[in-house]
Amino acid sequence: MTSYRPDPAILKLGPDFYDPVEPAKFPKCIPRFINRRWAERVGLESNDDAWGRHFCLFEPLAGNLVEPLALRYHGHQFRVYNPDIGDGRGFTLAQLRDDKGRLLDLGTKGSGQTPYSRHADGRLTLKGGVREALATEMLEALGVNTSKSFALFETGEELQRGDEPSPTRSAVLTRLSHGHIRIGTFQRLAFFGDADNLNTLTRYCLENLYAEQRAADDRDNALRLFDLVSQTTAALAASYLAAGFVHGVLNSDNINVTGESFDYGPWRFTPEWDPDFTAAYFDHYGLYSFGRQPEAIHWDLAQLAGCLSLIADPQALSQLLAGWRGRFDQALVAAMIHRLGIAPRGAEDRDIAAALIKALASRAQRIDRIFFDWHGGRDPGAEFYPQAEFRELAARLEGYEASRTHAYWSDEAPCSMHIDEVEAIWSAIAERDDWQPFEDKVRAVRRMAEAIGQDAPAR
Repeated sequence: MTSYRPDPAILKLGPDFYDPVEPAKFPKCIPRFINRRWAERVGLESNDDAWGRHFCLFEPLAGNLVEPLALRYHGHQFRVYNPDIGDGRGFTLAQLRDDKGRLLDLGTKGSGQTPYSRHADGRLTLKGGVREALATEMLEALGVNTSKSFALFETGEELQRGDEPSPTRSAVLTRLSHGHIRIGTFQRLAFFGDADNLNTLTRYCLENLYAEQRAADDRDNALRLFDLVSQTTAALAASYLAAGFVHGVLNSDNINVTGESFDYGPWRFTPEWDPDFTAAYFDHYGLYSFGRQPEAIHWDLAQLAGCLSLIADPQALSQLLAGWRGRFDQALVAAMIHRLGIAPRGAEDRDIAAALIKALASRAQRIDRIFFDWHGGRDPGAEFYPQAEFRELAARLEGYEASRTHAYWSDEAPCSMHIDEVEAIWSAIAERDDWQPFEDKVRAVRRMAEAIGQDAPAR
């Protein structure tokens, strides 16, 4: 087990970036999900009593932040700028190093009101917590750079919600994330014309989130950070498509500068390769539909470029932004080859990925079924896939080898996470307090993760 290494580096930023807050006091602390795998990787004991104290009662971790911090940020929400947001129902409660030396944050969702709650109760429904745990487990398995659901406690309150049958059960979630600095964090500083703190934040991100030595010239630091964020967000957008995932709300305050996906509300996995598939019922114009997610992330990245233009050469930033599409295309090829489970060959991979996307777009089968049936470059045969697109794919895959083997690939059907399955899991909890389907699904997803392997394309 990795040793516990606290490192509250965020304090280096100073009080202009956050507000100390008090967590809510909950009547109950019932453990519903404890991520013991990641507890080992960050050196934390995982017995229920200790986790209840730290992740429901929010007793500070040793040598860490002595009080929770609600981070300040702005953001574009469905392309409308909003200066009245920030951590409204969560906070950063600790920072620590994992077994690879990365600085990670422990942050909450549903931990009570903050100065940015805007008259909301600062709470999380149990259903929302269950959905986020399922999303992060599935995305991690599929190779998406995602936050990890670390702890979920039911808290014994009854909540009123307009989009759920109410009263509904309450919960508090703790996430393990590679930073909580968003594009919206930079937008807030640019909004106030605060060049000094933009430079401070840029240096913090380079040193603590990317382990990069800062340059003497802050203009070079800003360009280097933008280059890194461009690379990681391109990989994020590509991984969403390869996973068949729709985040639902890709506002600029939901884009982490490390390129890590987080904050799952109306997410869904699209059954078929449908560019128009949306996850959020309120996304009336399909702004964040499955096929438009790369466009949305690129647009958010452009907002970061605008912020950094206060401290760096705008033309150089523009040139880097223009190169994002090429990076995305490369990342999409790598993500498709990885999920297909074949050993990369270099130049030929682009043609394979193009043929695969063309076959997926024919909607002959669900996305997860196609990747399952064709794993390792195997051709299930014209009897099952007679379409011309799949015959072309089969021809291109001749001579390719599987990059990994596992008994999972001999199962009758793939592990999936579609909305009907998620709703069935929740119904068992809501109607009978039966957590077995939830636990079974987590085990099934982790088995699939073993089969897929952790050799995801470099980010």
